[in-house]
Amino acid sequence: MKRIVIFASGSGTNAENLIKFFQNSHNASVIQVLTNNPRAKVLERCKKLKVSALSFNKTALTETDDVLNILKASKPDLIVLAGFLWKFPENILQAFPNKVINVHPALLPKYGGKGMYGMHVHQAVVANNETETGITIHYVNEHYDEGAIIFQAKCDVAPNDSAEDVAAKIHLLEMEHFPKVVEKLILKEI
Repeated sequence: MKRIVIFASGSGTNAENLIKFFQNSHNASVIQVLTNNPRAKVLERCKKLKVSALSFNKTALTETDDVLNILKASKPDLIVLAGFLWKFPENILQAFPNKVINVHPALLPKYGGKGMYGMHVHQAVVANNETETGITIHYVNEHYDEGAIIFQAKCDVAPNDSAEDVAAKIHLLEMEHFPKVVEKLILKEI
């Protein structure tokens, strides 16, 4: 059974979707969720779903090996960033090469980089009159949103769409595709 660890910062809808997707899987399971936000709604979701969840601070992630040691003890086959907003540290990337992925709410390389997350991305898409957007699932490297692209899915942006409309379309793409892509990666089909 393959082991998945999720990092999240907020409400945790993607984390919950992944946990539920793998609950009855014979291939993989989400064994733990880690968050940098002690008030994140993802912690409540994990409690209801009976998945181990821990919060940590910036020092534990970037100045010590505390989070790295938690990961080494958990022995994940894949680390999934699902709405995790901090830059991922190089010591973890080196310890788990090609085992850390992220979902980004735009078609990279457009609308990536520091500060480009959530509604910031959708507002930029609308402000620039884009006719399409989508999601990008990619490997994580030492730079924001620059790792190798694994998968992209697109959706149309209508001329009268608001940033909230775009966010809803992106959310649907994430719910549909993210678990399936994670499963394919776990099974080495990608």
